[in-house]
Amino acid sequence: SLGSNSMLAWFLLLCVQLMFGWIRASELTFELPDNAKQCFYEDITIGTKCTLEFQVVTGGHYDVDCRLEDPDGTVLYKEMKKQYDSFTFTASRNGTFKFCFSNEFSTFTHKTVYFDFQVGDDPPLFPNENRVTALTQMESACVSIHEALKSVIDYQTHFRLREAQGRSRAEDLNTRVAFWSIGEACILLVVSISQVVLLRSFFSDKKTTTTRVGS
Repeated sequence: SLGSNSMLAWFLLLCVQLMFGWIRASELTFELPDNAKQCFYEDITIGTKCTLEFQVVTGGHYDVDCRLEDPDGTVLYKEMKKQYDSFTFTASRNGTFKFCFSNEFSTFTHKTVYFDFQVGDDPPLFPNENRVTALTQMESACVSIHEALKSVIDYQTHFRLREAQGRSRAEDLNTRVAFWSIGEACILLVVSISQVVLLRSFFSDKKTTTTRVGS
């Protein structure tokens, strides 16, 4: 029927918007070795609102240095040994912005870092969404579903990071407990053997040697 075809068309439009609505968002999880620095670049036009969010998932004390610079090299954001943070700014000029993550202060532990760099606002779900007249019931439902799905994606990302961080800490704790148990077992073995040897030395018969001297 005509109504079913219209609903199907709106649903397909919603799927297309969901697939291509985050074209200017960069999301990445990467390995940052010890004594290393990793930089990323993004071309941004003047007046664009941007948000940088990052979190250290695994490694060491779960901290990293972060630095954000504009095309002229001016530092917009700089934090040392942060576990997670979020920074929002508006581009004051056109050009390539650079943000770097540094693990140069660590000598032997590598880190796993997640970041999400959002450039600009999401495009409207419908081309005429900002018109003066009110949205239809179907358009309003699609907008609500669109916003709800974005919230679901954010929650999934948040809990995925928490799960990865919790798993890393559990594995690290399990490794420490295993090494501690092996160390205790070795100490107990050495103490037991030492006690047995000591007790045997107390109760062993000492052989005496008699020398007969002829006249």
